[in-house]
Amino acid sequence: MKKLSILFSILCLTYACKAPQTASKTDNSKKTNENIEHEVLISTSMGDMVVKLYNGTPQHRDNFLKLVNEKFYDSLLFHRVISGFMIQGGDPQSKNAAAGVMLGMGDVGYTIPAEFVDTLFHKKGALCAARTPNPQKASSGCQFYIVQGRVMTNDQVQMLESQRGIVLSAKQKEAYTTIGGTPQLDRDYTVYGEVIKGLDVLDKIASVKTAPGDRPVEDVRMKMKLIK
Repeated sequence: MKKLSILFSILCLTYACKAPQTASKTDNSKKTNENIEHEVLISTSMGDMVVKLYNGTPQHRDNFLKLVNEKFYDSLLFHRVISGFMIQGGDPQSKNAAAGVMLGMGDVGYTIPAEFVDTLFHKKGALCAARTPNPQKASSGCQFYIVQGRVMTNDQVQMLESQRGIVLSAKQKEAYTTIGGTPQLDRDYTVYGEVIKGLDVLDKIASVKTAPGDRPVEDVRMKMKLIK
């Protein structure tokens, strides 16, 4: 078993992958209209969020739409929550999991090739693909996370640039110093959408009480529906 993790200094996302295939199984039989920015309603026991899917990451977009239309995510949990970082869901084993059971081990058996786009980054509300550590940085076929993150100071942004040997764009700097995010993850994990309505719900979920392993003490279930 491999364990999926977002690898940076303190915080991490995890799930284990059962012999993932390297080839994507995204349904290419139905072409998506590139002029439409699809929107998905994520209803939870704590309120609703609407996410917009990016056309710049078509393989992740199409795979997510496929799973939503198949009702794959319905009744699954946000099984891993870390305040100031992210909320994670999409583990199929969470659907009927008993209270207190450690989650994050489920998957669909295939991965999606990484789709990194410089203009799509880990600002607050970003919808991103979780993954196992792998050289190709290929994404999980089903598990995802939504960034809460933290607001950074200009000095912290400059320090990050210096430490990583990178230069953030003006838009990145503006986002990370106003609404916040997790810039440590840029170009390591694919960002394929963003919350356009319901950031307050994201904050509510991120603030719930959690047990060891970061699973919420009280289950937070989801249901998804394509609305555009």
